[in-house]
Amino acid sequence: MKRQPAVAGQFYPGRSDALRHMLLDLLPSPRQGQSAIGIVSPHAGYIYSGAIAGKVFSRVRIPSRVLILGPNHHGGGHKAALFATGAWLSPLGEAGIDEELATAILDGCPGVVTDEDAHRHEHSLEVQLPFIQIMAPEAKIVPLCLGHLPLEELLTMGEALGRILAPFGDEILIVASSDMTHYESGEAAREKDMAALEPVLELDPEGLYRTVLGRGISMCGVMPVVAMLTAAKALGAAKAELVEYGNSGDVTGDQSSVVGYAGVILTR
Repeated sequence: MKRQPAVAGQFYPGRSDALRHMLLDLLPSPRQGQSAIGIVSPHAGYIYSGAIAGKVFSRVRIPSRVLILGPNHHGGGHKAALFATGAWLSPLGEAGIDEELATAILDGCPGVVTDEDAHRHEHSLEVQLPFIQIMAPEAKIVPLCLGHLPLEELLTMGEALGRILAPFGDEILIVASSDMTHYESGEAAREKDMAALEPVLELDPEGLYRTVLGRGISMCGVMPVVAMLTAAKALGAAKAELVEYGNSGDVTGDQSSVVGYAGVILTR
């Protein structure tokens, strides 16, 4: 199956020339291309969060395989839904699914199933794709959409992903798609988001899960980030760096009700 873009022309430009031009503006130069195990990248409309996403992507090398983990905003489909065959389309063209890696995840990762319905209208994974395509046009992807899961299931999933990804070495990057606090004042959002980011930067997936749920922080991608942190630790991650934090009010000028965004890079 070829997945059609669901939010082209809404979250980002729907024409290839306009999208390419915008991406080149959002990706700072020179690009560093450091080897990374995983990143956290926001997924709002590019006018709001694209600059932070661009700064993260510009810092890392995009390898031949990219596993994208994103939250399920709509609630449809399976709670751990893998898009396992075919390709995803964007205005920049087609990105093939890495079916070898997808099969390995289905075979070795408890609870993950093939389910294309969960991906049909979900934007959180889709908005990462053009950044990958502009930087590594030949890269293949494996999209995994996660609903609400208990901590133990997420930790088990992340550990299994670490074992599965280990043989690929540096030729795989895990992208965890997440925005931070939603619709609070800029000041309140920053306070809560710094509390959530502290365990991320300490490579503490359990601490992140408990902080977000315990404090009622509306970080929509907490499940993908917990799974990514767990997998990254199994793959030898030793350092997490906050590239930038900001919010939608930095763009609109209105700090009364914002959405927070953070970019993080995990390395050995």
